Amino acid sequence: MKGNKRLLAAIFSLGCMLTAWAADKDVPLIQNVMGYESQSLNGAWNYIVDVQEEGYYDYRMNPTRWGFFQNAKPQKPEDLIEYDFDKSPTMQIPSDWNTQDEKLFFYEGTVWFYKQFRVDSSAFRGNRALLYFGAVNYDAHVYVNGQHVGHHIGGFTPFNYDVTDLLKDGENNVIVKVDNKRHAEDVPTQIFDWWNYGGITRDVKLVSVPAVYLEDYSLGLEKMKSEGVKSVKSRTISFSAKLNKAEAGQQVTLSIPELKIEKSFTTDADGKVNSQFSIVNSQLKKFQLWSPENPKLYQVKISMGANTVSDEIGFRTIETRDKQILLNGKPIFLKGISIHNEKPNGGGRANSVEDARTLLSWAKELGCNFVRLAHYPHHEEMVREAEKMGILVWSEIPVYWTIAWKNPKTYENAKNQLTDMISRDHNRANIIIWSIANETPHSPERDTFLGNLAQYARTLDNTRLISMAMEVTGASNYVNRLNDNMNKYVDVVSFNQYIGWYRDVNDAPKMKWEIPYNKPVIISEFGGGARYGLHGPKNQRWTEEFQENLYIENCAMLDKIDGLAGTTPWILKDFRSPRRVLPGVQDYYNRKGLFSDKGEKKKAFYVLKKWYEGK
Repeated sequence: MKGNKRLLAAIFSLGCMLTAWAADKDVPLIQNVMGYESQSLNGAWNYIVDVQEEGYYDYRMNPTRWGFFQNAKPQKPEDLIEYDFDKSPTMQIPSDWNTQDEKLFFYEGTVWFYKQFRVDSSAFRGNRALLYFGAVNYDAHVYVNGQHVGHHIGGFTPFNYDVTDLLKDGENNVIVKVDNKRHAEDVPTQIFDWWNYGGITRDVKLVSVPAVYLEDYSLGLEKMKSEGVKSVKSRTISFSAKLNKAEAGQQVTLSIPELKIEKSFTTDADGKVNSQFSIVNSQLKKFQLWSPENPKLYQVKISMGANTVSDEIGFRTIETRDKQILLNGKPIFLKGISIHNEKPNGGGRANSVEDARTLLSWAKELGCNFVRLAHYPHHEEMVREAEKMGILVWSEIPVYWTIAWKNPKTYENAKNQLTDMISRDHNRANIIIWSIANETPHSPERDTFLGNLAQYARTLDNTRLISMAMEVTGASNYVNRLNDNMNKYVDVVSFNQYIGWYRDVNDAPKMKWEIPYNKPVIISEFGGGARYGLHGPKNQRWTEEFQENLYIENCAMLDKIDGLAGTTPWILKDFRSPRRVLPGVQDYYNRKGLFSDKGEKKKAFYVLKKWYEGK
């Protein structure tokens, strides 16, 4: 919490301004929430487990106006109120209820959360208050002081509401109805191979913003034909900005002090700036590109009047040329690993800088320059820490397995999650791939759904590569032919294969791969399970020796694939999954990790590390 007294005073405007500026509560996601002063609402929240949703519906299953969101208290001795947040247990937020309350380990349903907080409006400054949630899994209704402010669907993306006109001087409260039940029309759908952690799983903040603020901005390096050539005389930077209101004539100033750059721009009638400028002469001599070897980030300040937003931004280019991926104009092999957004050492939803550093340090120890953040957007600190550590990122939305392809609401859900993922992270230099799906069965409806998503992603961000994890469906004996209509929409052809796990490992040396597309190839998953410390012959499933041999055979096989530009084996560490029930071996963990959940290295770790050292 920064400058708490000043912040809380600055959150509200005068009463007359509140009346005149009645914005919708559900507002577009703010870019770089970390760049604004905020009051943390993390900490102890009271919670009520509501199995039959009596706090939301009456006994006829109609929404009730007497719901838990009112936080009602008896006014007379005879008043009947059958809940009390103040007497209910507390849980630390952000967290998941599965690992915070042992009674809720397998629970899927509704839990109500309640937080009381103080606001001091003794010195009004005309600012607005945004209530920001990093993520809530899955279906969230949010109330402030008994008033409904919004409904959000999707368990892994941030959202915010303008709650200025609902707050009052002194005590306030926020109540969130969280429902993580699975449904066939959801994204992800009814079945998936990870734990359905429920709750308010990421940070909650009350963010102070000016009445007119930078809703979004983008800063990036333009590609050039002579990328990497020493005689380059200038580089072009693109800058765009969007205000939360369509106001012309607002001056926006961009400053990059280390490069001695300061540029001023004026918004158009839509409240937008779209411009380019060149880096030349002495600026160019100091200019460094972001890369895994040199993850250079520049301090950037964007100002409107007295209000300044600070960020750290790196500059790089990413593109493909035939079967190569080019970073800053030079071919790169992506030495990667897949990661779930789960805490090390005991599971639970990862949500802190410490969680990110631990997981990413394990990836670095493996020799990785790239991670696939599967199968949904990870918490923002994960992406930013990877950027600081020089780790490239594949970021994905949970369009996973058998989605309801014909359902328009399912498509809108996926589209909204794609929008929020890109909106949050489009200024992060290390993200090079937006992924739109994983292991989806082929059909005309699926092709239309995913094709539209891919094209929509390019309208949001045409500076990065588009991919998805495909399935190999054209297998015949020892020939695997990739045949997917989505090939025309992606920049990188990626697919999952599990020879050695779902097919005999002895087949690996015999396999031939036919990939009839002139595009780079990433093997987005391969691997097999082993319980750490379980040893035996290499043909005994679940032993470390079995997994070790599987990696030896797979690495040799993958070396023969034409156009191989990278791999992200499955997976960095063991993770919880309700689908993995074998007692004494799985115990509700997917055991395909190269690390145990406690960070213990399995024998296959050393096989992949050695292979990456040779790349």
